[in-house]
Amino acid sequence: MKSINVQQAKTHLSRLLEEALAGEEIVIAKAGRPYVKLVPCTPDLTARPLGGWEGKVRMADDFDETPDAVIKLFEGGPVPAAKSRPRRGGK
Repeated sequence: MKSINVQQAKTHLSRLLEEALAGEEIVIAKAGRPYVKLVPCTPDLTARPLGGWEGKVRMADDFDETPDAVIKLFEGGPVPAAKSRPRRGGK
């Protein structure tokens, strides 16, 4: 394991990154005390199990049905008037 101070790490960061990728453990010290460890990121390559949401999600019966007002909007038809809602705060 290699220990190096923060200033040296700033100066030689590219070289330290290459060393860490090659398997070297590098500890960056601040005021003589270990501060952080520089190690390569390794992606988790384990396969995720399928069906994790099975039984937890419900699809609405009318999921594939598109209202006529929405179809008209996509076809360039007139925009239906929005229903007015009361403002927050009672105004």
